[in-house]
Amino acid sequence: MPQEAPPSSPSRNRTLTLSPEERTRYAQELLRPHAPITMEALENRILLGDTLALLDLLPSSFVDLLILDPPYNLSMEFGGVRFGSRSDQAYLTYLESWFPRMLRLLKPHASVYLCGDWRTSWADATILGRHLHLRNRITWQREKGRGAAANWKNGCEDIWFATVDDAYVFQLQEVMVRRKVLATYREKNGSPRDWWEGRDGKKYRMTCPSNFWDDLTVPFWAMEENTPHPAQKPEKLLAKLILASSRPGDMVFDPFLGSGTTAVVARKLHRRFAAVEQCEEYGCWALKRLERAKANPRIQGYEDGVFWERNSTPPRPPESSPQGG
Repeated sequence: MPQEAPPSSPSRNRTLTLSPEERTRYAQELLRPHAPITMEALENRILLGDTLALLDLLPSSFVDLLILDPPYNLSMEFGGVRFGSRSDQAYLTYLESWFPRMLRLLKPHASVYLCGDWRTSWADATILGRHLHLRNRITWQREKGRGAAANWKNGCEDIWFATVDDAYVFQLQEVMVRRKVLATYREKNGSPRDWWEGRDGKKYRMTCPSNFWDDLTVPFWAMEENTPHPAQKPEKLLAKLILASSRPGDMVFDPFLGSGTTAVVARKLHRRFAAVEQCEEYGCWALKRLERAKANPRIQGYEDGVFWERNSTPPRPPESSPQGG
């Protein structure tokens, strides 16, 4: 049987690595708090430590947007720390052990996004519904995943959206989606109705974003944003959350930072950030990515203020285009 080609080649593999010198330098930049933290010390910093141990050291009412990506209800190892799967009720109890303590950190208009999969979705919705105004569930297609002989392949994940109050930020125009038009309609005078022809000759319209996202690419070895983290989220996914539910200069907080995607995208989109990560190596990856983001603010799949279709080149529209619904 012919052997399968290796998944990458040295010349094309862009997965992030750290030299010993970089590891030492970045480790020194991580904030290791042992006393209450001021806003000045917290801004645009990564805290190293256990989130649950550090919560009481954080200031009150400093978060405009809270993005939560805790361990899912799976047996998995993160940076040497193993999280074991448990019953549905036990996972809800785990969320209840720390989520209410985060409410103190939120501003009155703050929004919250909680990531999970089908196993945790019930618990995620329950915990948010107990303490906040539950708004919606986003389902995004991640494609990666193992097939099973007697079950459906798990190709999607969920993100639950909630707010502290009825007055909250949602910037619709920042997350409108450009789509190709299959059936074109015209006004009586023959002019296009809510669509235009791009410079590539194809027809497009701007549409309101739905809660099903099928335009994302999970980071892999040939993408500059890729790291060895086992559950890394795409930058494009975080860009949608941050653009919709915060304004430039707002504070985005991620207490389960992982490889750093939330902080990196916040920086690229001109938001302030604060984050917590308990694995020093992951924190170092995040700092290297943040350093790169200063020189290269591009987000794959988002260009000129527009989210474009997966694995395609962004079309160049005329100078002005209609904003449809």
